Amino acid sequence: MWKEEDNKLKRTFKFSDFQEAFAFMTRVAFLAEAHQHHPNWSNVYNEVVIELTTHDSGNKVTEKDHKLAKAIDEISK
Repeated sequence: MWKEEDNKLKRTFKFSDFQEAFAFMTRVAFLAEAHQHHPNWSNVYNEVVIELTTHDSGNKVTEKDHKLAKAIDEISK
């Protein structure tokens, strides 16, 4: 579930192993390009942390962030 804090939408995704986490990140990278909106993220082994904020709007959460978050949720299922 996405959590809004510090002007960012944040969510942690956990997978069975590093390869599955990396494959998810690859899918998210293609989504980000399609949305022309790129996340801040980190990966440690089987965990991917994603933060979304709209830099062009003064680093605030906007509809652009919510749309990408929804798209990411769809591919995480």
